[in-house]
Amino acid sequence: MKDKVKVSLLVWNLSTNDGFIRASLLQTALNRLGYEVEILGFLFGKELYKAIPPEAKIHTIAGSNYPNFIQSIRKILKLIDGDIIYAIKPQPASFGVALLKKLYSKKPVILDIDDWELSWHGGDKWHYRPQLKQLAKDLLKKDGALRLPHHPLYLKLMENLVSKANAVTVHTSFLQQRFGGISVPNGKDTFLFDPARYNPEESRSRYGLSEYRVLMFPGAPRPYKGLEDVLIALDKINQPDLKLVIVGGSPYDNYDEQLQQQWGRWIIKLPNYPADVMPDVVAAAHIIVVPQRDTPETRAQFPLKLTDGMAMAKPVLSTRVGDIPEILGDTGYLVEPACPEQIAEQIQSIFQDLDLANARGMKARQRCIDKYSIEAMASTLKSVITRL
Repeated sequence: MKDKVKVSLLVWNLSTNDGFIRASLLQTALNRLGYEVEILGFLFGKELYKAIPPEAKIHTIAGSNYPNFIQSIRKILKLIDGDIIYAIKPQPASFGVALLKKLYSKKPVILDIDDWELSWHGGDKWHYRPQLKQLAKDLLKKDGALRLPHHPLYLKLMENLVSKANAVTVHTSFLQQRFGGISVPNGKDTFLFDPARYNPEESRSRYGLSEYRVLMFPGAPRPYKGLEDVLIALDKINQPDLKLVIVGGSPYDNYDEQLQQQWGRWIIKLPNYPADVMPDVVAAAHIIVVPQRDTPETRAQFPLKLTDGMAMAKPVLSTRVGDIPEILGDTGYLVEPACPEQIAEQIQSIFQDLDLANARGMKARQRCIDKYSIEAMASTLKSVITRL
């Protein structure tokens, strides 16, 4: 008799954070329920995503384009031995592989959808209607578009197969309305992210921020994340001790350099830090800013930066986009998206009565514990797996 039920978590690309962070949170929650959990996936880059800790139990297979990718699929199918297969994202390299394994093993498949993959390609407006000559090029040329395992045509196919999963988990209402399933919001380790364990003044001193009032964005800048709106707001306020601290920078492009060129006087850049150091970094903030703009991509997202701030009892300033108002409830500060004037007003209002704002931050921490902790995540997952 096996002592534990084993869950195999499939991530389509372990060279990036596109799926690993969600898989890691699910792994932590499932471990707390007593399940044995492994993470498997493909490497479509040269190395593992840098934030994956060396001690992590990860099995990887080199990814490639079609037709060689078929051999990669055969290799990973032999490695999947969980009693339950949990695919992260409706990607061919995760959900597609899980369905193949289900065909001959009869093992149940759970599909987790933490983002709308097609939104990055235009969403429902995207269509593939090539001429015959273009289709031949896309299929037969060495660099043909249809040789990419993550081509949007295959993503669309995967979306049409969502009903073949035995269960579906999602983490925003947008995704639930689109795909159905059970809501399992990202959980935060509220023991690690506990403000009682950190001293904000010491943290600010440690990271060279003692002289400043700190607006912190603990993530990778992208145009849709609205940092330009915060920087325009700082132009309007024009108080030199206010700084936007960006933690980590962009691994995707040079967008953060563009911000630096135009608004460098307001920006302080900090490097990437290991996950266990991030609470100490967040402790240095006076306000956490999550100024999402309203786009098809952001409506489907659950920004983890929200619960970073909530768990650390920080005032969180964000926008009315997607699930953000529901996540924060009455514990945060909300403005309309792409509205620097409102951001400027809220920043000034928060600093005029920082004690009141910090009291609201404590309410945010309790809300995070109740609704968005690893324990809350585990409780929902238990009911999902019990139904299988």
